Amino acid sequence: QVQLVESGGGLVQPGGSLRLSCAVSGSIFSVNAMGWYRQAPGKARELVATISSGGNTNYADSVKGRFTISRDNAKNTVYLQMNTLKPEDTAVYFCGADIAKRPGGVLEVYWGQGTQVTVSS
Repeated sequence: QVQLVESGGGLVQPGGSLRLSCAVSGSIFSVNAMGWYRQAPGKARELVATISSGGNTNYADSVKGRFTISRDNAKNTVYLQMNTLKPEDTAVYFCGADIAKRPGGVLEVYWGQGTQVTVSS
């Protein structure tokens, strides 16, 4: 069974920083693209940042210059360093990953359970 476990969320004041982590575990062969998404109350889930297995990154315009996505392929872990946080960054943050469970197998998308990030004074 594949699991994605997120950690690092919490309450932070505007202008502060947080670092999210998401570790993939279980019976897998390879992890392809990984990413972070967020969902604020009453809003649709939106992309925050993605990173390919080779390290190519993509960011939502709203977080460019403030957030940095990275990964440790040896640990099957993706990180999101969030700086200069704003109240509008408040949301549940989810990690997702494209995973092959066996050699030559199809890629399937798996999601973590989400971690709450609240930016408030």
